[in-house]
Amino acid sequence: MIAVDTNVLLRYLLGDDEAQAERSRRVFERDERILITDVVLAESVWTLIGRRYRATKADVVAVVEKLLQEPNVCFEDEEVIWSTLQAYRQTSTDFTDALIVYKALKTAAIDDELNAVYTFDARALQLPNTAEP
Repeated sequence: MIAVDTNVLLRYLLGDDEAQAERSRRVFERDERILITDVVLAESVWTLIGRRYRATKADVVAVVEKLLQEPNVCFEDEEVIWSTLQAYRQTSTDFTDALIVYKALKTAAIDDELNAVYTFDARALQLPNTAEP
């Protein structure tokens, strides 16, 4: 297994730097599992929706779905990414806020029960187990 950083993933997805995009594409075409960590996915989504690329919600959904379907790509926890994607698709919350909540829910379930994820973000408060501090 190998892991990619945000820049490698973005060059693969965007192809906006020809030389780096080609090198990234070759990494993804290998017969090797590729780990995309939660941090890399969150940074990539944040970059995609930012001022430079201005990706829409539909664009982000399509990118994450594409990555979930790639046979050699894996995530820290595919179930968390899937839940995050569904919440993002069905609510007005940000992808990264949903990732925070679903990652916390999954991690807390290992040892304990999660009482709440505290947030001031009104859109994030649409998600389960969220509350204002």
